[in-house]
Amino acid sequence: MDPIRRKILKAGAAATAMTAAKGVFAQQTGQGGAAGSFYQKGPVRIHYQETGSGFPLLLIAGGGLNSTMAGLTNPFDAIGEFKGEYRCVASDLRTANAGQSYGPLEIDRPWDSFTDDHLGVMDHLGIDKFMVMGFCIGGPLIWNLLKRAPNRVVAAVLAQPSGWRPEMPTLSYDTNMQGWGPDFVKRHPEVTMATVDKFLTKMYRSNPDFVITVTRDFVRSCQTPVLILPDDIPAHPYAVAMEAAMLAPKAEVSMFPWKEPKERIPLAVRQIHSFLKAHRPA
Repeated sequence: MDPIRRKILKAGAAATAMTAAKGVFAQQTGQGGAAGSFYQKGPVRIHYQETGSGFPLLLIAGGGLNSTMAGLTNPFDAIGEFKGEYRCVASDLRTANAGQSYGPLEIDRPWDSFTDDHLGVMDHLGIDKFMVMGFCIGGPLIWNLLKRAPNRVVAAVLAQPSGWRPEMPTLSYDTNMQGWGPDFVKRHPEVTMATVDKFLTKMYRSNPDFVITVTRDFVRSCQTPVLILPDDIPAHPYAVAMEAAMLAPKAEVSMFPWKEPKERIPLAVRQIHSFLKAHRPA
């Protein structure tokens, strides 16, 4: 074989090997850029996105039942902030009116249906252990994840978490019946407001208390490190966030308030970085 042809074949083999190696690396750590995809299981179709590389970090946006990936820019750009160190995974809730996910309203197990979706996406991506950060509704969802998959969640950040106020016992139910349900029914004619009522009743009115999805005894026994950044608006009760921080044996808490003035937000973000780094597996 002449020397020129030998060099061409050698270069081609090297390029093939490099491409294969990149493919394996991408499966292990996720692609460097954003990629929107769908995970499907039966009637459930979840729109998710991966951004960055490193140890997996599940991100749950605020916005209640209208939680979508677009919401991860409030109160700071969570994906932009963490994609340099982590494989960020985010998705639209199946109930979000502005999202691309869909799944039936599971009246008897509303919170567990969302947890099924989050764990399903992580399983689909081949991710076993991960960290999680959630805003607003992400609080109850994270506590449910910690209950359902305690050996998979390495650490959790709960920012401005939702909770139940005894002085406003029907707040979340009323807000969603007025602000979410009617639009959802318009988008899904097969669903009636009677079904929405049953769904929201199970979520927010059947034995409501504390952080909504778990009991104080569970929080007291939870061995997962958690960082809590309290808020103090009707849907995000300060007292509940602080009680959870006091009960959880491996909890840390941010300064308060951490969002106002806005100059404080970078300080809170630095604390999140430090917390995640401290608990990230080697």
